[in-house]
Amino acid sequence: MAEDLSSLQQIRGLVKWFDPTKGFGFVVSDEGGPDILLHVNVLRNFGQSSIADGAEVELVTHHTERGVQAVEVLSITPPTRDDSPVLSDFAEMDADVLYSEPLVPARVKWFDKGKGFGFANVFGRDEDVFLHVEVLRQSGLSELQPGEALGMRVIDGKRGRMAVEVLAWEAALLEKQD
Repeated sequence: MAEDLSSLQQIRGLVKWFDPTKGFGFVVSDEGGPDILLHVNVLRNFGQSSIADGAEVELVTHHTERGVQAVEVLSITPPTRDDSPVLSDFAEMDADVLYSEPLVPARVKWFDKGKGFGFANVFGRDEDVFLHVEVLRQSGLSELQPGEALGMRVIDGKRGRMAVEVLAWEAALLEKQD
């Protein structure tokens, strides 16, 4: 039986919370109304396995018997923050220089949200690149899974190779096309 698509609606809102372990979270629409369920599979279709609390999203939603659910993620804007450096390692560096580094393809080696960090490897290189949870949040992500593909801007920091920006692979591809 065909599903009734008359209740599809495009909305903008803020992520109230998202738990990748549970596989879902909720978005609050700018228009008000009930919370919108955001399932991890819908987020994965956008190319991400997590999203930061407070991120702005544009969604296509569907009204069901169980409430309003997201069926497609159209865009994600990381939470707003002040201009202070994300990490003290970046405090003395010029932000324009940090963000002018090329996006490189990488894969998550491991990430532990509880510890607040993890590591990735740039494709074709053996060295580990340090990933800090605050850099993820700045980029609109909240957690990473082993093997997940990323686009990263990497610098030689005080403690070795470190990511200054992390994007879901699909978002990195879109940025390269611009």
